[in-house]
Amino acid sequence: MANILSIAQSGLAAAQAGLATTGHNIANQATPGYSRQLVIQASVGGQNFGYGFIGNGTNVQTIQRVYNEFLGSQAIAGQGTASQLATYYAQINKINNMIADPTTGLTPVLADFFKGVQDLVANPAAAPSRQAMLSGAESLAARFQSMAGQLQGMQDGVNNEISSAVTTINAYAKQVAQLNEAISKAQNGTGQAPNDLLDQRDLIVSELAKQTKVTVLKQDSGYGIFIGNGQPLVIGHSARELMTVTSPTDPKRLQVAYIDNGNTVILPESSLIGGNLGGLFKYRSETLDTMQNSLGRIAIGLASTFNAQHKLGQDQNGALGGDFFSVAQPLINPSENNSPGSGIAATISNVDALTTNDYRVSYDGTNYKVTRLPDNTSTNFADADLPIEMDGVTFSLTGALAAGDEFIVKPTVNGASSLSVLIKDVAAIAAGTPIRTTAPASNIGNGAISAGKINAAFTAATVSTPVTLTYDATTGTLSGFPEGMDVTVTINGVSTPVPAATPPDLTTIAFTAGATISFGGAEVQISGTPGEGDKFTISANANGVGDNRNMLALGELQTKKVLQDGKASYNDAYSQVVSLIGNKTREMQSNSLAEATLLKQIQTAQQSESGVNLDEEATNLLRYQQAYQASGRVMQAVSDMFDVLISIAR
Repeated sequence: MANILSIAQSGLAAAQAGLATTGHNIANQATPGYSRQLVIQASVGGQNFGYGFIGNGTNVQTIQRVYNEFLGSQAIAGQGTASQLATYYAQINKINNMIADPTTGLTPVLADFFKGVQDLVANPAAAPSRQAMLSGAESLAARFQSMAGQLQGMQDGVNNEISSAVTTINAYAKQVAQLNEAISKAQNGTGQAPNDLLDQRDLIVSELAKQTKVTVLKQDSGYGIFIGNGQPLVIGHSARELMTVTSPTDPKRLQVAYIDNGNTVILPESSLIGGNLGGLFKYRSETLDTMQNSLGRIAIGLASTFNAQHKLGQDQNGALGGDFFSVAQPLINPSENNSPGSGIAATISNVDALTTNDYRVSYDGTNYKVTRLPDNTSTNFADADLPIEMDGVTFSLTGALAAGDEFIVKPTVNGASSLSVLIKDVAAIAAGTPIRTTAPASNIGNGAISAGKINAAFTAATVSTPVTLTYDATTGTLSGFPEGMDVTVTINGVSTPVPAATPPDLTTIAFTAGATISFGGAEVQISGTPGEGDKFTISANANGVGDNRNMLALGELQTKKVLQDGKASYNDAYSQVVSLIGNKTREMQSNSLAEATLLKQIQTAQQSESGVNLDEEATNLLRYQQAYQASGRVMQAVSDMFDVLISIAR
């Protein structure tokens, strides 16, 4: 006869396992990473009694974790991408808020500075106007320095966050390795999957994916975890520990490395993609570095062009103008692994051609290579080509290089932080022009000479003795230029040099009304039709205290396109930066929201399959409770049957 008691006992055990599992599900309904569990039962084989097979009850084969590996891998990948975009957006939004704010941006102080310049145009001899212009310049320099300081603070913040991310990654890696070991022991000892440990491991991997891109490979010893572009982090029961190190070519920049056979191996930033860490690296290289360089380029461009024009003027002491602003020179960071005595120099040779790139200068033993960063386009040069110019920067050697030596050159990174006002005395502002022109009333023609200006070739010697030009109506020429001094005539933008004549001959030029006549750095135009013997004199501006001609030229720089190969004014250049950052911020915001939505959809699909549904669990609870009660009644029936048999035996 079938063992009815054993059958009932197996039913009770199965129902009890179901009740326990259901209760476990309900208790962990809000536990992060928990996957609901199911009791998997199987019928125990029947016994042949001649008239047929009668079963021997049920058996609980396993407690199964409801987990979709495809959705799990999709969620891990989506987590890495969403975290990278969220980090990038959060960081770039700080820059966007800084430069777009009218109270902290550059536009208002730039306008105030040139307002002071225009006031000085109207009152060139007034000390209050001169002081106001200097104060505006100091405010402008202070704003550049403040913005540069905020950007450097953001660089320091990125370093701190990289360190924090690496610490978190190491902690998660150790936990995964420990769970790998615990899961292996549990499975080897029982042959059953430790579901709760598996959930914990998957949750840790999901958290790890928030920090960096994670690739999971299932191995006999557990999960193999690879980060970025395939760097092993966890293999079996051991975890590789990452560390932060100072960049060999930039002491202010942290990079990620690991120890391999006693050697520190620095991981390329481009290999650490995804997650918070990938977002930090991408933001730093694509936006923060570019923003620092862009602001520095504007500062260097403003200082250089303003200085160039200021030096074409004359101050109240009668001296030529000097540099008004300080101009930062390129920052050169040699690798700490360079050979002793190696060195390079980098100077700004063409402000208009400057870009926002940094450069890596390296030597392979035969050729020199200059690589633009971050796009990594390279140009090779030989010894014979040095010095070389690229993007407005001239590179040269200051010491012999050995194979493997390299330098990072940042032409504009310090442009904003190093900007300062060099003029401290209001009398040293070169508002006037060092030459003046006159034409005697006795001239018989209607020729008129311009007020005159100078270029960079001018020296005081040019007009140490007044230069009087005389018109010859017969030959249509002008004569009287300083002895031995070359003359250039420019008509409609086309310049024609006129070599100085050998004494005792005099240099003469053919007269063209309105042409620019240049000699010794002095430039004048004579318009109209001069008469025979008419004279025009160019002399030193001996009493130019109230002269505002150079200040007029300085004021024109506010709107003049003097940057980016003549394509942008100061405001244009800054507006381009504001627009670039604003557009990139909106792009990151949009992409971040889209990726977060996609991740949410994946997680919802995952939860719909693996998550605990309390209504469903309540139904299961009733079902297992009824099964337990029914199995108990079977046992009661068996007990009654035994009582009948005992009574018959009596």
